[in-house]
Amino acid sequence: MTVRTRTRSHALRGGLALAALPLTAGLLAAPHADAAPAATSTAVAPYLYNGWGNPPSPTTITQATGVKSFTLAFILSNGYCNPQWDGSRPLTGGVDQRTITTIRNGGGDAIPSFGGYSGNKLESSCSSASELAAAYQKVIDAYTLKVIDIDIEAAAYDSPTVQQRTVDALKTVKSRNPGLKVHITIGTGQSGPDTSLIRRAATSGLSADSWTIMPFDFDGGSQNMGTLTLRAAEGLKTALKQAYGYSDDQSYRTMGISSMNGVTDQNEKVTVADFRTILGYAQQHHLARLTFWSANRDRPCTGGDSESCSGVAQAAWDYTRVFAQYTG
Repeated sequence: MTVRTRTRSHALRGGLALAALPLTAGLLAAPHADAAPAATSTAVAPYLYNGWGNPPSPTTITQATGVKSFTLAFILSNGYCNPQWDGSRPLTGGVDQRTITTIRNGGGDAIPSFGGYSGNKLESSCSSASELAAAYQKVIDAYTLKVIDIDIEAAAYDSPTVQQRTVDALKTVKSRNPGLKVHITIGTGQSGPDTSLIRRAATSGLSADSWTIMPFDFDGGSQNMGTLTLRAAEGLKTALKQAYGYSDDQSYRTMGISSMNGVTDQNEKVTVADFRTILGYAQQHHLARLTFWSANRDRPCTGGDSESCSGVAQAAWDYTRVFAQYTG
């Protein structure tokens, strides 16, 4: 089975961490941002990236689509076990904190995403599960977070040591933050994801609020990406049943889908109609999460796709409007 992850070829060009001095006090809690809303739906939260792609205003998207929550990319290592946006921007006082405030003022909530495909990963830079848990906690405390996303890809995913460190750190974080939701986002093949991390988490006693697959960049070619997405999702369901002993219904309710709108890195084409197919599947099975890479690209453009447009015929925010219809 070929398992591919989103390369985000345009993403994180500035995300390689800048050299910095070790921060022995770097894991102390940062000042809190605005308190998170007590009961805000984050089941639909497109990825929004302040690092490229002419970042759109969350307010503009919310007013046009009704979607209020967003997954913010990416928290990385600054070269040491210290979390920063793209490995270089501070947690507080910058554009990322302002974006979180804007989202919350609009009635939604923000989900910081740790990892992604490129850059220095905390999961690899931190030398122990306790250090990694402290790095996660620093971000949780900075924004009084209710939900986090661990997007584990590439070399970080391929390392059994890093996998176990991540699982153990998340167990600590969940025990210290009752009610915190944890999404784990992984690549997938057409028939479903590699199961090593899922099995490791289950064996270690870690339950995620969603296991989210990225069904693209997996040799889809000219095939129907909506159909391929559902096939991969059924593979995820089987993996969760086998690892956790879940029923079909429990598995579906612990699943998420993170698609890529428009033309992918491998020239697959995920259309608005494909998003409708994904929406129908999610509605039928009550998935935990629907998201996509990215809100920056949910706009029309001439020529091929780019970091700020999808490369397919669409009106602005068409993909977001489809997922906005999700009722859980």
